[in-house]
Amino acid sequence: MSQGQSNQCVVERGIGSSATVSTPPLPVANAQAFHAEYIEVARLQTRLRTSLSGFLGIVYHGGTSGNTGGTGAIPVVSLDLPQLSDPPLAEVWTSPLPVTYHQAEGIHCAMNDEVLFGALQVVEPPGALLDTVTYRAYRQLLVQARALGYPHLLRVWNYFPSINSESDGLERYQRFCAGRYQALAEGLEGFPRTLPAGTAVGTLSGPLTIHFLAAKHPGAHIENPRQVSAYEYPPVYGLRSPSFARATLRPSLSGAQLLIAGTASIVGHASEHVGATYKQTLEILHNLKVLIARTEQLHGIDRGQWLGRALFKVYFRHPEHVVTIRDMLTALLPSHAEVLYLQGEMCRSELLVEIEAVRTQEQSVGVSQRGLNGSSVFSATGRI
Repeated sequence: MSQGQSNQCVVERGIGSSATVSTPPLPVANAQAFHAEYIEVARLQTRLRTSLSGFLGIVYHGGTSGNTGGTGAIPVVSLDLPQLSDPPLAEVWTSPLPVTYHQAEGIHCAMNDEVLFGALQVVEPPGALLDTVTYRAYRQLLVQARALGYPHLLRVWNYFPSINSESDGLERYQRFCAGRYQALAEGLEGFPRTLPAGTAVGTLSGPLTIHFLAAKHPGAHIENPRQVSAYEYPPVYGLRSPSFARATLRPSLSGAQLLIAGTASIVGHASEHVGATYKQTLEILHNLKVLIARTEQLHGIDRGQWLGRALFKVYFRHPEHVVTIRDMLTALLPSHAEVLYLQGEMCRSELLVEIEAVRTQEQSVGVSQRGLNGSSVFSATGRI
């Protein structure tokens, strides 16, 4: 979405009511069904040579994968998103439960008794429009996930090149949104209230690449009171609204896992702080803080319980902005946070930064709570 189009929008500072909202109880799993971490690529290759068991999926960035052979049936994703990391890191999803693998219709899946990690790549044929390609890809993944017994989407990541470029009169991101919307509206039970957390980022090259988490039981999809739900955006943003939730919570007896969607400097439905990297990053942190507080309010989670792994992925448009972003996040994120910095293009051309996260609730104590959940960092207004 161009800056000019965004400027047509009225900034809405919040939606809904501040009154306490009751939510229906969710099925609570016995244990956390997945773990995510960033691992040095060289160390990961050594680990893979030792054993292929327990892996749900591996995501490489910026040509760091080297030889992707030797991974067996593990779903492997390779994205042309240069990373600011030395040594390079891979994003690794593992399971504490036994894993089985399945491949059909171009979709590679790893499954345990609770969740499925799936990945697919679709090359855009010459002359084909991205909305048609996206629709077919989403129809495939929905059919496969349901057939395997995992009908509930928890989290979806979407990557494709030239996200802000025009294609036959529409921005490619708008075409992607139209195809995704149509497939999910037709094939996802309970649409749009069951939409998962999502990310859509532009790569430097490559096919349409989608990887996702689905589950046997539903998660809790959470919206941010500072933002209009993406699926309720006005038509100025395209023929069909973006189809994702701001976050999805998966509860278990050993601690909940919060999957936070790609979060940008958006208040209401309009982009804020155009051209200002520092202010956009600060607005994103405010959005994350409010979203986590909303999760705590709705699901009875105490602020001090976010003691487990804190995984953040930061997408930046221009390499010259990285130092500013990294210095801010070093000071403001939890001290135990793992952060991966990737160069990519955001869904609106005026957006310079986007941050997603995986937060884990644990019952143990002893981890420093400086950061998003620490009052020593954020005031009530979200400013330092």
